[in-house]
Amino acid sequence: MREFLVEITTTVPEGTDQEEVDRRRAAEAVRAGELAAAGHLVRLWRPVGELRSIGVWRAGDEAELHEKVLGTLPLRPWMTLTVTPLESHPNDPGRVDGTR
Repeated sequence: MREFLVEITTTVPEGTDQEEVDRRRAAEAVRAGELAAAGHLVRLWRPVGELRSIGVWRAGDEAELHEKVLGTLPLRPWMTLTVTPLESHPNDPGRVDGTR
């Protein structure tokens, strides 16, 4: 699977009922756990003081990432995404492919 850096900003539409927001957020936590267990969600951070997330995600390709991974998130309709495909750097100390 390929790795992708994904920046996510979620904006709740004005006038959305708080119960709908709470329902989607709870479902989001469940789905994120499922995607992590399946190896798609590797790491997820929230920059201090910001309402956005930065994560490392895995999928076969970018189309799969959008359609079958990120597209399954309950909050996806409210998200703005920036996706950056990643590849291993020759100097990465965590590199696992055995080459230098």
